[in-house]
Amino acid sequence: MSDLQGKLSRLLEIVERCGSAAVAFSGGVDSTLLLSVASEVLEGRVLAVTVAAPFMPRHELHAAAEAAALIGARHITVDVDLDDIERFCANPVDRCYFCKRHLFSKILEIARREGLSCVMEASNADDSGDYRPGMRAVRELGILSPLLDAGLVKEEIRELLRGRGVPGWDRPSTACLASRVPYGEPITIEKLLRIDRAEDLLRSLGFAQCRVRHHGGLARIEVEPDMVARTLEPEMRETILKRLEGLGFAYVAVDLRGFRTGSLNEGISRSEA
Repeated sequence: MSDLQGKLSRLLEIVERCGSAAVAFSGGVDSTLLLSVASEVLEGRVLAVTVAAPFMPRHELHAAAEAAALIGARHITVDVDLDDIERFCANPVDRCYFCKRHLFSKILEIARREGLSCVMEASNADDSGDYRPGMRAVRELGILSPLLDAGLVKEEIRELLRGRGVPGWDRPSTACLASRVPYGEPITIEKLLRIDRAEDLLRSLGFAQCRVRHHGGLARIEVEPDMVARTLEPEMRETILKRLEGLGFAYVAVDLRGFRTGSLNEGISRSEA
């Protein structure tokens, strides 16, 4: 048995032991594999739960609905108000802890109401290498992380999803829009909407994997390293500059290191989690 098949077997065993589950479902690659496996193993005893909040990219909400329908899973969307999440708008370094605790508490309530025995989320083994205070909330609330526990990394998850014939296995990774705002800078709905529109613009221009970090009046653009030069082509540069200034940014800069997950976490000690 190959290493990947061994991990898949562990994943199936972990999910099967649950009996029934609510799956925190963003529609991304990781949660799509988890929902696909859970729907197959647990049959009709699965509910996909998607959070609808200003920090979720709009295109992700559409993708989640489409993916759940394709898999054939029952799917609901839960609206969340930023003001209901303790300390979220103040944006401390452990913001993600308070956010995850609030969101998963809501999903736990739904699971209990539906008579489901557990709640699953889709962190993977690659996530353990980044600063993720939200995992503390996952552990405190007893949320299961089957992909992580099976030892699956992102590329293996993509391979398994492709093998199951589920579209979207090659989708770029995404993250909460609040992760674009440096810690300590207040988070507002206006900032999140500006970021979402700016990233929609970049995707429409062909930059599939991108981030727009919101540094006050400055937009710091991250695209794949081999796409950085394209942002600096005269016509493209003028298009990006004009459109982002139209969204309210006073300055626009391109990060020459390119896209990398969690760039605003650089320099943060894990002891701060």
